[in-house]
Amino acid sequence: MRKYNIRPGSRYPLGATVDSEGVNFSMLSGHATTVELLLYEHADSPAPFQVIKLDSELNRTFYSWHVFVEDLPVGIHYTWRVDGPDDTRKSGFRFNKHRELLDPWARAVTQEFWDRKRISQTEGESNASMRAVVVEPSYHWEEDQPLNHNLEDTIIYEMHVGGFTRHSTSNVASPGTFAGVIEKIPYLKELGVTDVELMPIMAFDEQDVPEEVARRGLRNYWGYSTHSFFSPHPSYCITPKEGSHLQEFRDMVKALHKAGIGVILDVVFNHTAEGGADGPTINFKGFGNRTFYHLDPSDRSVYRDYTGCGNTVNCNHPLVATFIVECLEYWVREMHVDGFRFDLASVLARGKDGIPMQLPPVLWSIELSDVLAHTKIIAEAWDAAGLYQVGAFPGFRWAEWNGRYRDVIRRFVGGEKGLVGELATRLSGSSDLYEPHGRLPINTINFVTCHDGFTLYDLVSYNEKHNEDNGEDNGDGTNENFSYNCGWEGDTNDSLILSLRRRQAKNFMAILLLSQGVPMFLAGDEVLRSQRGNNNAYCQDNELGWLDWALTEQNKEMFRFVREMIAFRKRHACLRRKRFLKGKKQKGHHFPDITWHGVKVNEPPWEDPNAQLLAFTLSAVAGSEEDIHVVLNMSDISEQVELPPIPPDSTWFRAVDTWQDSPADFLKPPEQLPLKNCSYTVQPRSVVIFERRKG
Repeated sequence: MRKYNIRPGSRYPLGATVDSEGVNFSMLSGHATTVELLLYEHADSPAPFQVIKLDSELNRTFYSWHVFVEDLPVGIHYTWRVDGPDDTRKSGFRFNKHRELLDPWARAVTQEFWDRKRISQTEGESNASMRAVVVEPSYHWEEDQPLNHNLEDTIIYEMHVGGFTRHSTSNVASPGTFAGVIEKIPYLKELGVTDVELMPIMAFDEQDVPEEVARRGLRNYWGYSTHSFFSPHPSYCITPKEGSHLQEFRDMVKALHKAGIGVILDVVFNHTAEGGADGPTINFKGFGNRTFYHLDPSDRSVYRDYTGCGNTVNCNHPLVATFIVECLEYWVREMHVDGFRFDLASVLARGKDGIPMQLPPVLWSIELSDVLAHTKIIAEAWDAAGLYQVGAFPGFRWAEWNGRYRDVIRRFVGGEKGLVGELATRLSGSSDLYEPHGRLPINTINFVTCHDGFTLYDLVSYNEKHNEDNGEDNGDGTNENFSYNCGWEGDTNDSLILSLRRRQAKNFMAILLLSQGVPMFLAGDEVLRSQRGNNNAYCQDNELGWLDWALTEQNKEMFRFVREMIAFRKRHACLRRKRFLKGKKQKGHHFPDITWHGVKVNEPPWEDPNAQLLAFTLSAVAGSEEDIHVVLNMSDISEQVELPPIPPDSTWFRAVDTWQDSPADFLKPPEQLPLKNCSYTVQPRSVVIFERRKG
């Protein structure tokens, strides 16, 4: 391989930028004293073919180090070596002139030589680092743009790119990849979801698991261990050694958009894969450790940990905040994503001393960014150090994972009494959390299940977590699941228990899709996927964590129910209101926007400590839409429930009754029969929905 000529280069843009004359390399390291760029021909080349030592007079501008390599082709791999102060306890720096570093602005990375354990234990020279790839930035998007569905119309499907198609039953050409997702778009389109929320796809460290977990041959599957925030994860690509990351990810986004499905990324800016003091140096530690992380001021070798993952990103440092915002804007501008969900987002509200800020610069920069103006921004509004901000996350645009919604719905469906007051508040958009701050129902992301915790079927099949396969003595994962196993822990052949479990699963999905706010559910819940009671399958990159596509046939009745409930929600604008319900009647409507009931009309059981039944009526919004009436009975007895009186020229029709077997559990309008009586027997642990129309 020939040696390439160089010239000083430019400080911007950061990373490796290709033009007709070669490649410009630039990175930030304000306290570095010497910098070297190492060029490799291939991902698996044992040694660099050229090492370029940067001149501090020619190749440095303020904090930036930069060099232009003439005629360098696309596909070359590279790393950096940076030296500087290493008196870590005093200064907080961790410079090491022997350590090869991964470019934090890399658009594509490879991991052929990566050995986390080896590099963590070795301070001297090591070729165990990951490498960045020089990639061609251009792409033919055709007419594609982010879809930016209105939040009130959004239905989110949380999925893992690898696990979605890695099972042998997926029958895709490239299992576990972005390309595999493309092959399953017809399934997503049939289901009816509007957006997929992809668990972390920014490049992460698959080896970042506790030692006792690694000894079992397990690895970091979920991906909450990011190291390269601008690069798609190489394992989700078919040809990552060739630097195909951008092409393959963009192909997936474009295909999803053509099907009308938006793409939301789960992003992890609260911590990185570098861990604490005993973790490896991958990039940020070696370029600017004390800038990027929260350190203990009395001993800067100690990392403050508000994440439970060893380190905490210093998000509101000006350089770090800029890094985060520019990264998000890149994924919108260059990769056409429609939104972001921020893992442990309360970390982004902490200042340099770790104390929550009233006006966190990074959060407001995200809120006010022109590039992100139409992008969905969703917070997991808590962190691992006890900062819980559901309902109070800084900013107006931020939607939030509503943990309070999740818990009360689980408790109510599980059979807990006396919850109907809070239940009503959650069903109607959690106005207690959002309205006092001028926010809207679309600020609540309603969910019953997500990746973190039980799947829907496990929620109705286990009272306790069963995480023994993780190798942590069942000590990992939450103990507070609010689950109900329907009378037996785990697998059973008891037909009555199995019937109740399926009905409970339908109850959960029906309630979720009847609630004001933005519904989200976990991939596989629509076909009753189980993890055998494991509520923390972060390391289970195997059949336990993958979607078994045989379930789509085995549990096709559940799939049908979820599909039809999604279509029902889309058909009824009264379930997708932009403003909070007020209990007021609009001109020309028979009912107020919402009316609450119990067994008897207009008699909600607010003061009954034993109440397990709640009913409500929603007035139509659009002219052709029907009024709907809903009864939720989670008691163990049937109830003869009154229906609201209606004009003589109209009739109540039963649309849904989860007590009924499929297909009678969901009836489309042409299949529905009019009710002859003004009451209906609502069976135990069931949800019933009626529509009012003339007939």
